Amino acid sequence: MARLSNLDYMRKKKAKKLFFRLSIGAAAVVLVGSLFFLLKSFMPPCANSISCIKDLSGKYEPQKEGVFLGQKVAVPAYVADIMPKSVLGESIGSNKRIEINLSAQTLYAYQDNKLVYTFPVSTGKWYPTPTGEFHIWVKLRYTLMTGGNQAWGTYYYLPNVPYVMFYYNDQISQWRGFSLHGTYWHHNFGHPMSHGCVNMRTEDAQTLYYWTNPVVTSNLTYATKDDSGTLIVIYGTTPAE
Repeated sequence: MARLSNLDYMRKKKAKKLFFRLSIGAAAVVLVGSLFFLLKSFMPPCANSISCIKDLSGKYEPQKEGVFLGQKVAVPAYVADIMPKSVLGESIGSNKRIEINLSAQTLYAYQDNKLVYTFPVSTGKWYPTPTGEFHIWVKLRYTLMTGGNQAWGTYYYLPNVPYVMFYYNDQISQWRGFSLHGTYWHHNFGHPMSHGCVNMRTEDAQTLYYWTNPVVTSNLTYATKDDSGTLIVIYGTTPAE
């Protein structure tokens, strides 16, 4: 067998090195991609994939149609909101809390340990509503909520969700987007119907929106050190339906 010339030998050596480097690079790309999708699959879902990330304006958007579970739904027209006189000046410094019994699909509002409101709700059906103690961190008069999965028939696109009260704690961060809010796309309260949030009749959500802390000052109201968000306690087990 003829010996390789020094030039041919060097060329083959370079080619092997290049092939090795390309193989390592391709393997790294595959590994990084696999890790990304693996980590993504283990990341806890966001209950509201738009509002909890970027849409915190609180403004009404002129849209007439939404989607819930693949079906079109009419979006209510804008209605000028007037703060109820009965809640003016009541919120700051008062001992208020909200309890939500998932087993009973019912919300209870207390002031100084006295029950003042009882409302039916709809909690998580397609993703569980987390239990524990939370505090309201921001209120929005309106917001867009969208999420779910089209392939599974759970997709939703809901503009102008009214009277939204986002809550969080040390385990369930703000970006997860869990909230109490008004509901115009179903009327099946008392039964699980949400993707993790607490659905309420719009008139009931309006009552709590102005009753809870922080005191509403605009379409977008954050809790502060001097006006911290109302305590929300969620317990029980959502019925399997």
